[in-house]
Amino acid sequence: MNELISNKAAIVGVGATEFSKNSGRTELRLAMEATLAALEDAGIDPSEVDGFSSYSVDKVPDYEIARLLGSKEVKFFSQVPHGGGGACGPLMHAAMAVATGVAKTVVVYRAMNERSWYRFGSGNYGFGDSPTFDNVNYGWYMPHGFHTPAAWVGMFAKRYMHTYGATCEDFGRVAVAVRDFAATNPNAFFYDKPITLEDHQNSRWICEPLRLLDCCQESDGAVAMVITSADRAKDLKQKPVLIKAGSQGMAEGQQVMTSYYREDITGLPEMGVVARELYHQSGLGPDDIQTAVIYDHFTPFVLPQLEEFGFAKRGEAKDFIRAGEHARGGRLPINTNGGQLGEAYIHGMNGIAEAVRQVRGTSVNQVDDVENVLVTAGTGVPTSGLILSGS
Repeated sequence: MNELISNKAAIVGVGATEFSKNSGRTELRLAMEATLAALEDAGIDPSEVDGFSSYSVDKVPDYEIARLLGSKEVKFFSQVPHGGGGACGPLMHAAMAVATGVAKTVVVYRAMNERSWYRFGSGNYGFGDSPTFDNVNYGWYMPHGFHTPAAWVGMFAKRYMHTYGATCEDFGRVAVAVRDFAATNPNAFFYDKPITLEDHQNSRWICEPLRLLDCCQESDGAVAMVITSADRAKDLKQKPVLIKAGSQGMAEGQQVMTSYYREDITGLPEMGVVARELYHQSGLGPDDIQTAVIYDHFTPFVLPQLEEFGFAKRGEAKDFIRAGEHARGGRLPINTNGGQLGEAYIHGMNGIAEAVRQVRGTSVNQVDDVENVLVTAGTGVPTSGLILSGS
């Protein structure tokens, strides 16, 4: 086991706003609500916070949260790039800061009015107005119809289907299972609204092979967490949730959502980098994970993630899904909060909060005998992951 950060830091507080389509307040207000709730959950005074970490596309500045909290000396702050791919990165950064003594109390946060203020998947990004590298790069794809995240993912999904025989119904089985969990989660936007496979198959095409019910929500809301040392965590209010492993990953031929020039585009090699590092740091393997939060911005990318982490052999995640191993009562229930398809799309941070609840034993869809929970971040981009543990 790599002892550099493993088990040195713990998540000791979690806070969240409600999840909606129109919050009626600013993203800064949402961030403060979630942060104060997380600090209250931990039993830590806001003035003690001396570190912050978030990830790109969040528009709430760390210095303003620090000012409003009354932080006296902030010694650490970072923002991880690549949008949802950075979701687990801030927890890894916080763990490194705490493990090395750079900071004692780090707040990780995400606040978005991503439905009422702006929409990620609109296909209108103004790329032509500023010729930065990323914008010029997308200029090679957009003339061919690759305007939206669904279209970018659709290309990978079609190749995966062609190579391994997965079907649109298999993607639907992912959606049905997470909506089943959302239906029993009072905090989920789709609470009490399960779907059937027939509902999935009847939902409209967004970009073949993706239907509407293959695509995550657009949500308003915020989630925050407090990270401190494992030693200090023992004396705080909540059961400590140890950061057993944290990793970021890029792989050969990496681009942002358009890594089409690799020899094989049926896998997610950057997630493979993360998987190997998480297992190396933690000394664990697939059989040691009781439940997982698999980033579900689009259902097709759930399948290769299961393969990269060794829960299914290459090309066999469809069989894992068809057997219901990902669903309630299965071998590896995933996204027990309802995921980004069913609870909310807070860019992955709400999934990490669910992983914390699973380790604490407080999830509304609690899995039995949870010791270790895997969390993954956004796919198709440079990405990140975590393993959280109770001991």
